[in-house]
Amino acid sequence: MSVPCKSELSLLNHDEREVILSTHHPVVGEMERDGLESLRARLRDLRDRERTLSRHRRRETKGTADPRGKSFSGTAEHANRRQSVFAAAIKRVKNELRRIRKFEARRELGEAARRALALRRARQFSRPQTTPTSHDGMRLIPSRRRLKKLPPEKIGRVSQANKRAQARRDAKRGRGN
Repeated sequence: MSVPCKSELSLLNHDEREVILSTHHPVVGEMERDGLESLRARLRDLRDRERTLSRHRRRETKGTADPRGKSFSGTAEHANRRQSVFAAAIKRVKNELRRIRKFEARRELGEAARRALALRRARQFSRPQTTPTSHDGMRLIPSRRRLKKLPPEKIGRVSQANKRAQARRDAKRGRGN
């Protein structure tokens, strides 16, 4: 659930207020990408510190941890609310970074599409040069046909010889006519 800006600022000291105010709308939209990344790292450090303090305060109330120094005031609930303020600020910064990344990706995609279109148009309207070139001509593909051809009178001679031999055998046995 979102927390009003005034209640956020009432939980923070002066330095933390400046950091949190820079995560709200008009300012966060004007920041550069590297500035947003450094701000996100700073916010994570602050959130982690508050998380540690709230966990320690909870352990103190249960009696499982020794009390911390006098500088830590408030309850675990106070530290939890401060932690949620920093978490909400991190979320705003991450959303802005995501928006910037999408914008950059869209721009890169548009540039790539324009380059591809230019290449396609250049290829479409250009014709290859047909200047005469010196070369050996077409490559010879070896034929699969027989290299030695038989004369036409020898085609079928084996079949005819078999036919005559069979006729002779039949004539000897008396099977003819």
